[in-house]
Amino acid sequence: MKKLTIEDVAQKAGVSKSTVSQFLNKRFKYMSEATKNRIADVIEELNYQPNGLARSLKQNRTHMVGIIVANLDYSLSIQCIRAIENELQRHGIQVIICNSDENADKENTHVEALVARQVDGLIIFPTGDHPSPYTRLIEAEYPLVFMDRLVEGITTQSLLLDNEMAVKTAIKELTGKGHENIAILSLPLGEHAITPRKERMSGYKKAMEEAGLRMNDEYVRSVPREAIASALDELLSLPQPPTALLAANDLVLGEILKYANRHSIAIPGQWSVIGIDDAEFARIYNPAITTIRQPAYEMGMQAAKIMLSLIEDQGDAMPITYRFPPALQPGQSVQAPTPTK
Repeated sequence: MKKLTIEDVAQKAGVSKSTVSQFLNKRFKYMSEATKNRIADVIEELNYQPNGLARSLKQNRTHMVGIIVANLDYSLSIQCIRAIENELQRHGIQVIICNSDENADKENTHVEALVARQVDGLIIFPTGDHPSPYTRLIEAEYPLVFMDRLVEGITTQSLLLDNEMAVKTAIKELTGKGHENIAILSLPLGEHAITPRKERMSGYKKAMEEAGLRMNDEYVRSVPREAIASALDELLSLPQPPTALLAANDLVLGEILKYANRHSIAIPGQWSVIGIDDAEFARIYNPAITTIRQPAYEMGMQAAKIMLSLIEDQGDAMPITYRFPPALQPGQSVQAPTPTK
C-alpha cells in the first residue's frame, strides 16, 4: 500500500503543500477557518500520519523538551512536571523526564544525554552550584529555564517561590496565636545550600526580628532527613522546648509527623506545626496541617509557556526571575500555646 505524503493531503484538500505544512506545525496566523477545517477533515479521512523524524530534521527540531528534576520526592516537582507536560503536549511537544537525585554529576550526565538527543530546550531544577555546566548552554543560546532554584553567576529564565515571604507568612500565623518559642527544621544548609533552604532560613531570621522575638540558635536545625528525629529529641529536651515547629519543606514535615505519631505528641496541643510546600499528606493527616502553599502547577504552566517562547524566538528573550507569591492554607494544626505550669 502506497505511503501517504503531504502532497496527497494537499491535493485532496485543494491547497499547497506549504499550507498543509503550516497546518501541521500549528501556524494558523494567516489561515482561514474554512481552510483549517478542510485540511483537518482530509487528514482524518486519509488517516494521514506525518513523518515526525523527517519533519524534525527539516526544521532542525525534535519537538521534545528535557526536564531534569533535582528530586522526584518533592511534591513541588511532581506538580510542576504535570503542568509542564500538559502545556507542552498541547503544542505537540513531548517531554523526557530525568531525576538527578540532588547529585550535580548525575545532572550533568542528563544534560549531556539530552543535548545529544537534540531536545529543543531544557527545564532544570538545578542541583549544581558551579556556573560552568550552564554557561555552555547559555553561550550556545540553548533554550534554558530554571525551576525552584537559582545558580550564582547564571542569568536565565528562572521561576521560584518568594521563599522569604513564605516563612514570614508562617511566622505571622504562629505569632498571631501567641507563639514566641518557634523552631525551624530544614534539610542541610552547608556551604552549597540550594536556594529555597537559604532563603527560607534567611526569612525565618528576618521574620523573628520583625516580630520582636529573640533568636534562639538552639531552635534552628538544618540536618539530613534521617537525623530529623534526633533533632526533635534535642528540641524536646531543652529547658524551654519550642511550642511551635516550622517545617521548611514537605520532606521535613513528613518526618515531624511520623515522630509525633511514634511519641504520641499532640498536634496542636503540644506542638503547633506549619509546613512549607502544600503536600497532599498534610491535608489527610488528622488534624489537617496548616501549610504555606507555593503555586506549583501555575509555576509549571508558566515555565512551559516561557520554554515555548524561547524555542520560537531562538532564545532572544531577556532573562527574568519570576517570583511567585505564597498562600496560607489553614488547617487545624495551630493553636495558642498551652500555658506552662
